[in-house]
Amino acid sequence: MSPVKPLIVDLDTGLLRTDLAREEFWRALGDGGWRTLLAGAPTSANYLEHASADDLANLPMTAAVLEAMRNARAAGRRVVLVTDAPDALAQRFAETLDLVDGAVGDAPTGPDRDAWLASRFGAAGFEYLGGAPVAPAGTMAPYIKALRPHQWVKNVLVFLPMIAAHRFDVSTLALTLIAFAAFSLVASSVYILNDLLDLSSDRAHPRKRSRPMASGAVPLAHAGVIAMVCLAAGFGLALFAGSHFVAALCGYSILTTAYSLQLKREPILDVCVLAALYTLRIVAGAAATGIALSVWLLAFAIFLFLSLAAIKRQTELVDNLQSGRDKPAGRGYAVIDLPIVEMMSVAAGYAAVLVLALYLNATNVVGLYATPEILWVVCAVLLYWISRVVMLAHRGEMHDDPVVFALRDRVSHVCGIVILAALAAATWW
Repeated sequence: MSPVKPLIVDLDTGLLRTDLAREEFWRALGDGGWRTLLAGAPTSANYLEHASADDLANLPMTAAVLEAMRNARAAGRRVVLVTDAPDALAQRFAETLDLVDGAVGDAPTGPDRDAWLASRFGAAGFEYLGGAPVAPAGTMAPYIKALRPHQWVKNVLVFLPMIAAHRFDVSTLALTLIAFAAFSLVASSVYILNDLLDLSSDRAHPRKRSRPMASGAVPLAHAGVIAMVCLAAGFGLALFAGSHFVAALCGYSILTTAYSLQLKREPILDVCVLAALYTLRIVAGAAATGIALSVWLLAFAIFLFLSLAAIKRQTELVDNLQSGRDKPAGRGYAVIDLPIVEMMSVAAGYAAVLVLALYLNATNVVGLYATPEILWVVCAVLLYWISRVVMLAHRGEMHDDPVVFALRDRVSHVCGIVILAALAAATWW
């Protein structure tokens, strides 16, 4: 009776739907390795070896290969992982899987792999699974999702200076549309970068684990190229909107990169940066069109966006409280900070409404609106909407991003329609 052949599974090109070498780079960079990179030293080569068992177990795996491993174990066969990654990492990974009997690292790649396997397991003494990268499903959907086009709705803020100044000529509209498109492309490049840096924390999150890079639907190598193409295209388009707009877009890009690398881990500062990034969109819209910004508009924007950013953190903390975790992954907050964050959400939101109410009494408002008194409807609706969103976040019924929630929420749609109707009535009635 011939002995039962072991199943040899290639960890890199069989079981995993990701690239360990690139995982190593992005995880190290996102975990503070950018400091050593700026200093001219390579990022840590041992980051994954010291990752937690849960972190390694959360790496995206191919369902068909896992099933083959289960069948092999059920048939009494040994299952052994092989990888060209360091042996210490191979052993650490093997400890996280009950389906594995052992692991061997530092294996050669390419044509030398066959001879190496034969020398260890015999020329015909094993079944090999792997040898070619596991390709994602043949669809563009994950790539489009990686761009987060639903987040482009935030970039309509570049239209606010034009709307607030009642400048609706063709030239102003064309420049604003260019600013919107450029901002969307650059924002998508930043979203991809953020997802690459957040691979570990996203996979530990119940909803973010399905993001294209975290789930392995988009290869990390492809994601990096797409990010660079979007960034270059965005700045190329920005040149048509003038140097002031390019400068504003540069400021946005630098600040978002700093946020992705470090600032998102700094409590309080992170929500201030998020509010600034929203407000920068308004500044960029003014820079593209040459419209002077109103102090009232800037003050209203800063307080409103500070409220939305705090609601975003509030939602994460409530989610952690309900799931029994003490701290959100990759953030500087703890569950005990929840009351403070909730107060920030309410206070900043109400301050935004107060600024709007004071604006209604400004002398220049009479010249812009036929019936400015109707704008009090906007104050009332915003008070209701902010209060409702904060309460839903408190109950754990809020989406991770309040902007995405507003796009899907029917009550928010009604509030938006009422606000637009009030603005139109105040302008022309």
